[in-house]
Amino acid sequence: MKFGDIFIAIAIIAIIIAIIIPMPKGLLDIMLAFNISLALLIMLIAMYTDEALSFSIFPSILLITTLLRLSLNITTTRFILLEGNAGSVIEAFGNFVIQGNPIVGFIIFLIIVIVQFLVITKGSERVAEVAARFTLDAMPGKQMAIDADLNSGLINEQEARMRRTKIQRESDFYGAMDGATKFVKGDAIAGIIITVLNICAGFAIGMLTGGLSLKESLAKFTLLTVGDGLVSQIPALLISTATGIVVTRAASDSNLGQDILKQLFGAESKVMFIIAGVLVTLGLLGLPTLPLFSLAVVFLFLGYKQYKKKSNEKINIEAEVEEAEVEEIRSPENVLGLLKVDELELEFGYAIIPLADSNQGGDLFDRAVMIRRQIALELGLVIPAIRLRDNIQLSPNEYAIKIKGVEISRNELYFDHYLAMDPGMATGEIEGIDTIEPAFGLKAKWIIESEREKAEVYGYTVVDPPSVIITHLTEVIKRHSCELLSRQDVQILLDNVKEEHPALIDELVPKILSVGEVQKVLSNLLKEQISIRDMVTILETLADYAPVTRDPDMLTEYARQKLSRYITSKYVDDNVLKVVTVDSELEGVIMQSITQSEAGTYLSLDPNTTQSLINSVAANIQSLTSMGMMPIILTAPIVRLYLKRLTEQISEDFVVLSYNEINSNVEVQSLGMVSIR
Repeated sequence: MKFGDIFIAIAIIAIIIAIIIPMPKGLLDIMLAFNISLALLIMLIAMYTDEALSFSIFPSILLITTLLRLSLNITTTRFILLEGNAGSVIEAFGNFVIQGNPIVGFIIFLIIVIVQFLVITKGSERVAEVAARFTLDAMPGKQMAIDADLNSGLINEQEARMRRTKIQRESDFYGAMDGATKFVKGDAIAGIIITVLNICAGFAIGMLTGGLSLKESLAKFTLLTVGDGLVSQIPALLISTATGIVVTRAASDSNLGQDILKQLFGAESKVMFIIAGVLVTLGLLGLPTLPLFSLAVVFLFLGYKQYKKKSNEKINIEAEVEEAEVEEIRSPENVLGLLKVDELELEFGYAIIPLADSNQGGDLFDRAVMIRRQIALELGLVIPAIRLRDNIQLSPNEYAIKIKGVEISRNELYFDHYLAMDPGMATGEIEGIDTIEPAFGLKAKWIIESEREKAEVYGYTVVDPPSVIITHLTEVIKRHSCELLSRQDVQILLDNVKEEHPALIDELVPKILSVGEVQKVLSNLLKEQISIRDMVTILETLADYAPVTRDPDMLTEYARQKLSRYITSKYVDDNVLKVVTVDSELEGVIMQSITQSEAGTYLSLDPNTTQSLINSVAANIQSLTSMGMMPIILTAPIVRLYLKRLTEQISEDFVVLSYNEINSNVEVQSLGMVSIR
């Protein structure tokens, strides 16, 4: 193989030279046999190739073999017309086909040429043209798919490069095949023309210069011409067949022979049985019984073999599945799957299933998806997906909300009723089942459809059962949003901010604060329903104050003060803030009771003072609530955090603000005072 490339180059040059310089008859016989052998080799390689690119030199081979056949055609034509003898190979082929009848032999030869030209060559040319066009059209989409896989991390740079190279090679190959099929077509046309010329010129030469009669000339030159044509057209037919095989190969991982056996004779057993039945029926109707019944037996046997194979495969698959299930149960790693806890779950009894089943007109799932969008807009938090599932342990009309596998709230509703709530302005009474609205604890009634219009006229707020569930679920998520914020969620939020503010993230995390410390600050904000959507402001505040203190509680207070515009807009109505203030003496007592320790700061008040403080806060909250206003306590910045912690046991529905969290242009109206006097 060392000098193989030089030999190939010399051989191609020799093929071209042979068109001009005649070769000996002995060498001509060898070259004709070699031409047939080469065509057989090419066709078999095409059959046993798994994919087209495995035979990428095929377009070049088509050109070389076409040149070889044309060179041999010219040489044999020269011998036929000059000497009336073109060697033993051509004479043997002519005698074999003609068998003493030149006319019949010539017709058979023409049929072979027509089949090759009109059927195989034309079909291969069309398939190659379409394959080239579709391959080129698909290139941009394939390139985009590779880039997408690379960007998502499914493949590395080396695999991406290999795929791009393969796509380029496919494009080049099918483009070359589109052009190379023209060689096969041209060779078929040239073979027909050369044959006609040989016969016509042979007749003339034999009768005019050879002294032969018309019959003798016809017999001699038809024999030679048909033999010459067959010697050239049989390799051409093999090459055309190989071309068709290569360009029609698609969607396969094996060679042509395996595909034929698998896809043609590996069909469903009932197909084989149907064919056998048809053959037997035709035999019974009067057609020759021996061939039909013989074939029917063959197809019955194939169908039986296929049926047994499918049955064995099914048994083996079932055994493998059963064994895999047993191994999975035995595997110690199988327990790890049981440790996974869903972040958010909504479970419901069987009577509520129609609300979640889209086939029955339920839209609970779609509404649950919209909750994630609502929470993202209101709190700046991307909550995990909400798992909806039925639970037979619940009452038919019950639903339960779970966070991290723990039930947070449970409520009962009536599927075919509406919930009517009195906002405080209802003017009449309606009939219904008394209940408590689950989200806000308002008194309400379940009413039937006929009472709905009446309730709306009286001023009640009427909602359907899905809205009750979704509102309840939304409020539960808001109240427990701080529990849903994990370190991974914080990292995702930081990565999102880094896309537009890389300097901020590089300065803060992890040089000054860790992801866990940032998570604590954000959780503190969410715990009091402060949105973290303005992450840039929050992170810039942490970057400013973290060098001074790493206490998450103090950093939270600084962040709240920076978010004063948001807090003001959240709680102030018409530029007036109606609040309960804290007695200055009490603020002094609280500030003096703040104790610093290694674990952080905490409030150390004596029990009597604590109880008096709680009673005063509860009384003021009750007073504001009875007036239909949101209970807000306004105090000094240092006191705010500790007062909020101390009074959380009363209720979580009131707000504690500091003076620094309210814009200076807001009018503050004090409706009460918290004191211990």
